[in-house]
Amino acid sequence: MLREWLHQQRDGENRMATAFTCLMAASFLALAAAPASADVVPGDLITRQNVEKIKNLASPGILWAVENGMDLKIVPYKKIDEPAHYTAATEKYSAQVKLNDAQDVVDWVAGRPFPTVDSNDPMVGTKLMYNFERTHYFTDDLNVRVPDADTGNFYVTADGNRQYNVERHFIVDWTRRIRFKGRLENEPIPEIADNKDGVFGKQGFYPLIEPFDLKGVGSISFRYLDPTRQDDTWLYVPTIRRVRRMSSAQRSDALFGQDIDLDSFGGYAGQIPWFDWKLIGEKPMLASFHGENLPPVVCEKDGGMTYCENWEVRPKVFIIEGVPRVPNYAYSKRTIFMDREVYFIAYADMYDNAGELWKTVIQNIRTSTKPNPRLDFEYDRERMFVYAFTVLDMQLLHGTRAAIPGMQFPNEPGWFIDIGFDNENSVDEDWFTIAGLLTAGK
Repeated sequence: MLREWLHQQRDGENRMATAFTCLMAASFLALAAAPASADVVPGDLITRQNVEKIKNLASPGILWAVENGMDLKIVPYKKIDEPAHYTAATEKYSAQVKLNDAQDVVDWVAGRPFPTVDSNDPMVGTKLMYNFERTHYFTDDLNVRVPDADTGNFYVTADGNRQYNVERHFIVDWTRRIRFKGRLENEPIPEIADNKDGVFGKQGFYPLIEPFDLKGVGSISFRYLDPTRQDDTWLYVPTIRRVRRMSSAQRSDALFGQDIDLDSFGGYAGQIPWFDWKLIGEKPMLASFHGENLPPVVCEKDGGMTYCENWEVRPKVFIIEGVPRVPNYAYSKRTIFMDREVYFIAYADMYDNAGELWKTVIQNIRTSTKPNPRLDFEYDRERMFVYAFTVLDMQLLHGTRAAIPGMQFPNEPGWFIDIGFDNENSVDEDWFTIAGLLTAGK
């Protein structure tokens, strides 16, 4: 009801912005097969004045963001190498991997499930999504410290400039994930055999530190090995002293007045079999994979709703469309833009039930041995760190921007990847329990 009312209240310029997104979305299937523009070269600054230069290199959501003040600094493409032990695991196990009728991966042990894909395979989209889910980004555990987020509305001022009005500020203590299968870095390898819950992995974020009225709120989720079993997600709200269980459809609902939903983290965090996936095309496209700034630089022209960081033309990006099977899911489809070299999602567009572009998720990534260049904390090889991301609601003119580590914590490493159970920043399985959630919430 609220969204429909706000649709009716838009002024002329806002309606023009929405018309732009619909036009771009309607023509995108044709653009998926179009060649990349030779006009974009390192050193270029893409703005709303020359956005036409990237019309074949970006999604409708990215084009909308540039039209509204997100500038793209174009830098040279850099290859991102795959870890040798991940490549070895792929070579050792991939030949035995299959996809069954339930769209579940069978006989997968570790590494990339489907290193060779055929664009004519009717299941190619699903296989690519499994390649993303089980990528080398992390294999054992992922621990993120003090990310923060701002959320607010976006409007056009009388002089034609854009303004972002921050409504709420969020800080979470930790967000963590642990995998039970496909482990390559720390014992037990390649899986945790004591898996009484039958999960592929567990994740959680808690407790919230800000805002004050949500202090102590948190969530944990279990993803099961059985593809027919939906995720279990529990949300703890201290003010009512209750743990609420969320349905699969609710995972697509926006959280706490923000624009992000549980299934949109990282570009897509839902169950692969929940969607019918289709490969739309493959072509060079822009992505933000080699950022330099920490904290990230907010854009001036859109009032700070997005981040103005480095972008490069990636040689091959898969364009994958997903239609949900889950009843009452918020989106009618997702369009995923996945880099072929690293099988990482650069950005994703989401559509409403009328087929109109609704939201976009934009990821800004640093590829480095250091999660924070200010610190001595360093890995033995380059890793990919999402140091900033933005979720834009083009229909409500609303947006959420996040930084990792948070903008208030410039001297935090932020990212602790594949650290195992014995590191001072790691936790054991008890953290991923309702008891752990309740204890931290108090």
